[in-house]
Amino acid sequence: MDGVVVKTTLQLIAPGILVVFGIAFVCAWLIEKKRNYLFLLAGACLLFALGAMSQILGWPPGAGPNAIVSGALYTAAVIAAVEGILLRSGKPLGPVLDMAILAGFVLLLAYFFYIDRRLVARVYIQNFGYGLLMLITAWRLTPLARGRTVDRALFWVLLLFGLHFFPRTLLTVGFTLPVDKTAFANSMFWQALQLSLAVLGAGLALAILAAAVSDMIDDLRRERDLDLLTGILNRRGFHERVSAYLRKHGPGHAALALCDIDHFKSINDTLGHDVGDGVLEEVGRMLRSASRKRDIVGRLGGEEFAVFLPDTNEQETVDYAERLRGAIEQNSFAVLGGARQVTASFGVGTLQPGDSWPSLYKRVDERLYEAKRTGRNRTISHALSSVSADAPSVGSGYALPQLQGQDGVRL
Repeated sequence: MDGVVVKTTLQLIAPGILVVFGIAFVCAWLIEKKRNYLFLLAGACLLFALGAMSQILGWPPGAGPNAIVSGALYTAAVIAAVEGILLRSGKPLGPVLDMAILAGFVLLLAYFFYIDRRLVARVYIQNFGYGLLMLITAWRLTPLARGRTVDRALFWVLLLFGLHFFPRTLLTVGFTLPVDKTAFANSMFWQALQLSLAVLGAGLALAILAAAVSDMIDDLRRERDLDLLTGILNRRGFHERVSAYLRKHGPGHAALALCDIDHFKSINDTLGHDVGDGVLEEVGRMLRSASRKRDIVGRLGGEEFAVFLPDTNEQETVDYAERLRGAIEQNSFAVLGGARQVTASFGVGTLQPGDSWPSLYKRVDERLYEAKRTGRNRTISHALSSVSADAPSVGSGYALPQLQGQDGVRL
């Protein structure tokens, strides 16, 4: 009797570990409830633990009901895990397909117990079926293999977990299994199943939990680096992104454009800060729309904006700034109600040999100040001393999307 108790206790270790992970997922979900996939993953852990305990403890009694109930719990757990992992990437299967898969498994299990009673068939249906679901999930998430380290780890653990169902089942089952309950509990298949679930199941749960924590940290960083009013980077975020780019690519072909809204204090003083905020929002939107995906756009404070332009020369930067300057001047700001026109001044410059980010910023900031000092609503650069509103339009050789184009900044 003592040996039976010890053996049962050992068999309950794997479901116990999954319960712990389930609690961890619930806690993570309670911290950030918008991540519904965490709740699904918690449910997956708890459902699988219930399935294992149902099978180990023999509840409900009777071979048939126990096989159907435990099989349904196992299948629901795998479906919940698959949906949770896919939902994190925005690619869920959907409730209709989930219910169809669950119903299909339960009907097959019932058929091979009550009509054509074959234990081996039920084992293969469950193990190969679960492995196939995991592999389909990994296939749908192949972009993760090229993502962050934590995403790559999740992809490969998921792929390994899905693949292991096939050789493990073939090597430990073959084509026969003992029907007697005690002999089945002592079979190589059952022992290997418990070990693989304890090791690979825990590994998969850890990988998902690490990915969830990484998502939360990334969101906190984005919120820290985001200017909430305009939806672009704040000063800290802008400088960090530019510094990261320069560390990775070196001081190659790149440029900086600084933009300052003319007479902005007057807008705030005469029309109110809410109107001024509306102007800043609109200018931020125009900067996002006019920029490429690789450009870095930020609000440095007050009415000053900046755009860092990789792979861009002086003339192209002037063209870019001029298109923006003209668009701002011609834009009908709804928040102003036609009360006044908005213009902006620009300073631009490119990285020179031996240049550093602080020296580039200082040089371009001086040009912006010069544009403000010499009449505003103009662009000052190194090669082209000044382009004003009265000058002819600058050529548009710079291959940027037009202002009505796509939102090019990825924060």
